[in-house]
Amino acid sequence: MKIRIGTRGSKLALWQAYHVADSLKEAGIDSEIVTIETKGDKILNVSIAKIGSKGVFTEEIEEQLSNGSIDIAVHSAKDMQSSLPEGFELIAFMEREKPVDVVISHKKDLSFNHKSDILLGTASTRRVATLAKFYPNIKTTSVRGNLQTRIRKMEEGACDALLLAYAGVHRMGYEDMIVTELPLDEFIPAVGQGSVAIEVHDRLSTDKKEEIRGALNHEQTEYCLLAERAYLKTMDGGCSIPVFAMATLKNDQITLEGGIVSMDGSSRIVKTVIGSTSEHQKIGNQLAQEVLTSGGKEILLEIKNQINEN
Repeated sequence: MKIRIGTRGSKLALWQAYHVADSLKEAGIDSEIVTIETKGDKILNVSIAKIGSKGVFTEEIEEQLSNGSIDIAVHSAKDMQSSLPEGFELIAFMEREKPVDVVISHKKDLSFNHKSDILLGTASTRRVATLAKFYPNIKTTSVRGNLQTRIRKMEEGACDALLLAYAGVHRMGYEDMIVTELPLDEFIPAVGQGSVAIEVHDRLSTDKKEEIRGALNHEQTEYCLLAERAYLKTMDGGCSIPVFAMATLKNDQITLEGGIVSMDGSSRIVKTVIGSTSEHQKIGNQLAQEVLTSGGKEILLEIKNQINEN
């Protein structure tokens, strides 16, 4: 049995694909890697919110899953929309890397604090809105592309620093550029941040699915991400909506903290729900309902109106 692994072609995406291939090999499963260019890789001069958040990094890959050109697709879990198209499912979540956001810069003397007056590059509405809430002095500019492209743009003067997920920075070996790790009480991460997700189509045999899942799935991470994704689904939040959630697991108890922040940072709602691992779906739904009934519904509507106007 040889598993064909579909992935985007960036260095980080390929790192993830080879990480999957190595884990499969340890379980005695052969694989080959197939690179696929997506809409999100081709359009770099427009924000994700304007392209349309649903499937921007996954659509072309899912096409190849459905026609059998590949067996599995490897994604950053945070790139996966909350509702997959019919016939697709996520069968494994790999062990999560530290989920924090970090600021990186080529300027060794750069300081990042609540009084900093710098230009920060990010393509994330969650990060822009959170900065507006806690760091109003900091200006932002949209910088897209793979990690190496963003760093090059920064060094060429597009911005003073970049705001990114620690996982990608760590996996690509850029830790020496980290200026600061952002506190989790301010920068609650995107749903799924730090984990690699494995997607398949119904056409893949049950036997293959079970073997792949057995080799790749990390149960504790899965419980956390299923709770987070249930929250995201109920909130109906895609890449362009600044919603966030992070679940932690201790003694079979999930603590799920999450919320929403308005685009200008003026309103931020955060709630916490605790429950057993067997109730992961219920926990996510409950958190969403608490956020929505505490003013989140109005913030969500306002954000969607803003996006539609633009």
